Amino acid sequence: MQKYILFIWIMLLGLAGCSKDQSYQIEGKLTHLQDPTVYVVFESENGKVIDTVVCETEGKFKVQQKTGDFNTATLFFENRSRVVNVFLEKGKKVSIEGDITYPKLLEIEGGSSINKQLTALRRGSANLWKEQEKLLTQIDRKAKHPIEEADLIAKLTNINHQLEEEAVAYIKKNTDKAVSLALIQYFFTNPDDSRETDELLALITPELRDHFLYRELEEYSARTKRTNIGAEAPDFHVKNVYGQEFKLDTVKNKYTLLAFVPSWEGKTKLTDPYMVQIAKKHPAKELNMLVITIDNNCNQIRDYLKTDSISWNLVADSAGQVTALMDLYNVSELPLCYLIDKDRKILLKSENNLEVKDVLDELLEE
Repeated sequence: MQKYILFIWIMLLGLAGCSKDQSYQIEGKLTHLQDPTVYVVFESENGKVIDTVVCETEGKFKVQQKTGDFNTATLFFENRSRVVNVFLEKGKKVSIEGDITYPKLLEIEGGSSINKQLTALRRGSANLWKEQEKLLTQIDRKAKHPIEEADLIAKLTNINHQLEEEAVAYIKKNTDKAVSLALIQYFFTNPDDSRETDELLALITPELRDHFLYRELEEYSARTKRTNIGAEAPDFHVKNVYGQEFKLDTVKNKYTLLAFVPSWEGKTKLTDPYMVQIAKKHPAKELNMLVITIDNNCNQIRDYLKTDSISWNLVADSAGQVTALMDLYNVSELPLCYLIDKDRKILLKSENNLEVKDVLDELLEE
């Protein structure tokens, strides 16, 4: 009888283990929230899942993801103007509370221990984070007043520098903590220069080399080096909206301009004056110009191109080819241009189309 009871007890324990909640849960209660819509992006090393939830009264919300192996989630509030990052662990609920006016000062509990550690660190620098948020708001309002905007940007640069100094000091004292990896990722990932990332990663203890954040930072560094000025441009093969193929390795004796542009919405078209000037001034015989948009409405794009006086060579995100190309070229913001020379070396990387135009004018008028 005792053996039978023991067997039943073991079976019950097994069933309890199998029924353990393996989902990812995020809930919150936020003050001063004006827009009730929350966009949530669950992220893993293999991809992303996007969800949308509407807050209840008093800024309460709850979101759950039952399938997948996710490491982090990014939440967008106030029409995507406020961003909150949380670190996940399967079966552990994440709780977010506080004033959405200062998203970096929200109290985040649960999930990975990184959440609690980051919350404590930011609480210790609360005045700096509040000042940063105020300056960002003021800069947005002063966009049409260059002198005042420049003064605010200088103040913001000083605040950011102080926060970075605090982060470096913490990382150097805590090379065995995963939260140090989170600080490196937040403060020191520069899409144009991986030196700070590499220097700080070298301090991290070997025990953290298998952590997903360490692997992500290593990959980020590799992508940055891949698209440095002077590096050989990564080869690719895409089809434009007409189905015509483009391979970088087949381009001979011409410069190539890759222009990554925002999505075409409705009847929006490529009307950037400098890009138009480039296309009109430098014909295909001397410049390969490839415009890349994340929009996927190829039929609508083709209809517009029929009425345009410029023969744009345009690639849309059909079958995810643009997404892959953006990853290959480490594109983290739009618009962004890469100018590739005749030897397939990256000559220029810039979000300033006027700079791109001036460089091309100088090169092609030699």
